[in-house]
Amino acid sequence: MRVFVIMSKICPHGPSLVEVASRAKGSGKASRLWVDQAKQLVPEARFIAHYALLGPYDFMDIYEAPDEQTAVKVAMIGSASGAFQVETWSAIPDAKLAELARAVRKPGEPA
Repeated sequence: MRVFVIMSKICPHGPSLVEVASRAKGSGKASRLWVDQAKQLVPEARFIAHYALLGPYDFMDIYEAPDEQTAVKVAMIGSASGAFQVETWSAIPDAKLAELARAVRKPGEPA
């Protein structure tokens, strides 16, 4: 499974951050309708974490999917309501990044 990150921000015409936060489940975990829909409609995607953020984005969701097509489905569900602007990023584990860097290093280049 590959790891993907959805960075989302509330659209100016969408709900306020206070409204989104007040929809949190009693367990203390923020749950947005689109995440529940994504879990139902794209069961092969597995959500790992959801964070509220300070900065240019309001939320970050981390999930696993078998391929880019599945990740696109999740992103489309996230933006379908028009309440959120979303960006989807592919995430590479740092150990894999180090492996890739070793593969492209020129011969004789220091490690």
